[in-house]
Amino acid sequence: MKKFIVIYHAPAEAMAQMASATPEQKEEGMKGWLAWKDSIGNGLLDFGAPLVGGQRILPDGTTKPSAKEVSGYSIIQAEDLDKAKRLLKNHPHLQWTGGCDIEVHECVPM
Repeated sequence: MKKFIVIYHAPAEAMAQMASATPEQKEEGMKGWLAWKDSIGNGLLDFGAPLVGGQRILPDGTTKPSAKEVSGYSIIQAEDLDKAKRLLKNHPHLQWTGGCDIEVHECVPM
C-alpha cells in the first residue's frame, strides 16, 4: 500500500465562518466527515486536523504568511493514486462551500 497526504484548501471566509460556528453547528458539520471516515475504513491512516496560520519560511530565514489557504490535512493509504482519488470522491470538504478543493500527494520512500 502507498501512503498519500491529503491537503484541504478553503477560502479565508469559510475558515472564519467555521471559527465562529456554535458547538452545535460544528457537530453538525462533522457528521459528513465522520461518515467519510467510516466509509474508507483502513484506508484512513490519520484523520488529520484543521490547520491555520500557515507561514512560508524563506531561504534568508524571514517568514511570510502563506497564501495557499491550506485548511487541513489527512493521511490515507491505497494501492495507487487512482484508488486514493476514489477514496476522496464525494468527500464532505468538497460540498462545504464554494472555493474548497482537495489536493492529494503520494508519499514516496526516501
